[in-house]
Amino acid sequence: MRVDLFDFDLPPENIALRPARPRDAARLLVVPGEGPFADRVVRDLPAQLRAGDVLVFNDTRVIPAQLEGRRGAARIGATLHKRIDLRRWQAFIRNGKRLHEGDTIEFPAGVSASAEQRHDDGSWTLAFAGDEPVEVLLERAGQMPLPPYIAGKRPTDAEDKRDYQTMFAARDGAVAAPTAALHFTPELLAALAQAGIGHETLTLHVGAGTFLPVKAEDTADHRMHAEWGTISPEVAARLNAVRAAGGRIIAVGTTSLRLLESAADVHRVIHPFESDTAIFITPGYRFKGIDGLMTNFHLPKSTLFMLVSALMGLEKMQAAYRHAIEEGYRFYSYGDSSLLLPKG
Repeated sequence: MRVDLFDFDLPPENIALRPARPRDAARLLVVPGEGPFADRVVRDLPAQLRAGDVLVFNDTRVIPAQLEGRRGAARIGATLHKRIDLRRWQAFIRNGKRLHEGDTIEFPAGVSASAEQRHDDGSWTLAFAGDEPVEVLLERAGQMPLPPYIAGKRPTDAEDKRDYQTMFAARDGAVAAPTAALHFTPELLAALAQAGIGHETLTLHVGAGTFLPVKAEDTADHRMHAEWGTISPEVAARLNAVRAAGGRIIAVGTTSLRLLESAADVHRVIHPFESDTAIFITPGYRFKGIDGLMTNFHLPKSTLFMLVSALMGLEKMQAAYRHAIEEGYRFYSYGDSSLLLPKG
């Protein structure tokens, strides 16, 4: 499909630079498979679902993966996006033309890394010096990797260390938050449980590739960056039991959805999973692992807008986004949310 089919105009004032407070006060646009849209708030979620449904959250934890350093007199920016092993990470490099294999980049707090290998997509393998885990080094020298549409408008600050982390964050490794889950609070989770709506967690370490624009003119020519994820045998079994009992699996965020779809077979059975996934979902895809999606509002021509268009239909999602813009919904990572229920 042509990428420009997924374009739309978004006024800058609709881009959220801070999250709603409290988190579950964010707005929620309910988009059913049939019938009109409904304007709600996130704390209304229990009334929008059914007893027996289950929400699936991503428990990845965002690491301070944004680094600013120098190679000699040249300023070098690095965003780590995929662990290779204990000492080596793949990273997107700003000012990468100044970098050559074997160069050493000096970061703050005595942290340094060698530029080991340049990849075809322009990223580099960085090998960090020392014996400490890289995550420990990042706590000293790194910053939270806010999306460019926020970081380009204001500096990262202490509030972002709290705001850009979900209440489910438990496993270090992401360089971007699974932002749909940012809206959840312990109070909302308790209200969902009281309504008979369960929850499960999986892990997908979100990479910086999620922010890369689609440069191809046709979706067939775009290649996704791989991200590592895992679904335990116990979680897979419980999710299959939910389906067998007539409940729905509602992914919270496109990261949860992509991992569930990677683990599901043609018979809609979810299997345990522990591997990389580079699944790219566009209209025409047949969903097997999920029955609905809660997700924020995405960028024009992005792989994520393509994904929601695959779930609900391009025409319906274009109409939903027009409604959201006209009604003043806040977009992107710190913005409002939507609940997409393709079967009503």
